Amino acid sequence: MENAYSQAGNKAFFNPFADPKLMDRIQKSPKLRSYLSDPDFRLKLQMMQQDPSKLGQFIQDPRVMACVSELLGVNLDDAMNGAGGDAQDDKMETDAAASPPPPPKEEPKPSASADQSLTEEEKKANALKEQGNSAYKAKQFDQAIELYKQAMELAPTNVSLYTNTAAVRFEQQRYEDCIAECQKGIEIGRENNADFKLIAKALARIANAYVKLGNLREAKRYFDKSLSEHRAPDVIKRAQEIERQLKQLEEQAYINPELAEEEKAKGNEQFSNGKFPDAIRHYSEAIRRNPDDPRLYSNRAACYTKLMEFNMALKDCDTCIKKDPKFIKGYLRKGACLMAMKENVKAAEAYRKALEIDENCQEAKEGYMQAELGTNDEQRRQAALNDPEVQDILSDPAMQMILGQMQKDPKAVAEHLQNPQVRTKLQKLIDAGIVGLHRG
Repeated sequence: MENAYSQAGNKAFFNPFADPKLMDRIQKSPKLRSYLSDPDFRLKLQMMQQDPSKLGQFIQDPRVMACVSELLGVNLDDAMNGAGGDAQDDKMETDAAASPPPPPKEEPKPSASADQSLTEEEKKANALKEQGNSAYKAKQFDQAIELYKQAMELAPTNVSLYTNTAAVRFEQQRYEDCIAECQKGIEIGRENNADFKLIAKALARIANAYVKLGNLREAKRYFDKSLSEHRAPDVIKRAQEIERQLKQLEEQAYINPELAEEEKAKGNEQFSNGKFPDAIRHYSEAIRRNPDDPRLYSNRAACYTKLMEFNMALKDCDTCIKKDPKFIKGYLRKGACLMAMKENVKAAEAYRKALEIDENCQEAKEGYMQAELGTNDEQRRQAALNDPEVQDILSDPAMQMILGQMQKDPKAVAEHLQNPQVRTKLQKLIDAGIVGLHRG
């Protein structure tokens, strides 16, 4: 085959695949046109059009050799033994309930020259299709079906007639019939080298029908098939949404609180033995089995803290608190984690919230005192300045004016404290150590 390629190279100094009319030339060739039904081969052609060096990479493909032979007029029959033109299996790509398929679109009226190239039967078929589209828009579905059927008798290879019929069946909620019509159109389209966009449209319509039938796996499979033909933006979005729904269904099917308790018990045992990575593994499995149990996140946070993975621990503490704001261990674990991170001000806040839940909690009391003792005024002040509420108060023009007056005339404080809103804001600034905090 390499010798044959050298012969082709001597015949012409240019890459034949760089021809802008390449697809038209292949489509017109009885010997080559069947290759265009394979999306993988079309992709190779596009790559060779854009990058001539790809020719050497794909020259081992017998179909590429056949194209070289035909396009350059070089006899490469010996190199083409065993060349195949059958389409490969559709490639699958990684992917809201899908919206119903759009109604048959108004197709542009053919120009005079294009109309002259049609047979009388094809002209009549197009006219019947237009009438069918009008009946569809008027929701006269039986009439639309009959008109499309008459058009098919005149133009049996017109794929759009089958997809339009499928759209009617979809609106009639006859989803199995919708799928069958699309399958017919795809089969006929493959046999007659129909535009790949028409094939993609039929495949997407099948996917929509499967969504309505509740078969999301088949819907995803056909959305992926459609995208392997043509990456239409709306189909990409629908495929991604189905992917999300399938993932959610799989997660829900995996939930089992009883098994979660078993994994939690195993995690507790490993934690007691100091085997924290093993404990994390069991707690993580327990979370997958019961993702709404706040205890599991709290326990895993304790493991991460032991391993000094403080950011992971903090994340689990926040999730725990979000799952159950009254679960005191979430705040205790968060406080311990923040203390280890030298974030004493934030740790004190976590312990303070724990005390709001249980004012007699000894661990919260001790943690709060330790955090407070380890915090100096400057640390508290810096932490306060990062508080969004404090930032809003300090950026308020009215409060800026009041603070300015208080600085010039301390007696003005009493007057401003008569206003409840101002008093609340001033108290926040005092508690934060920004205004008037003195320790004796």
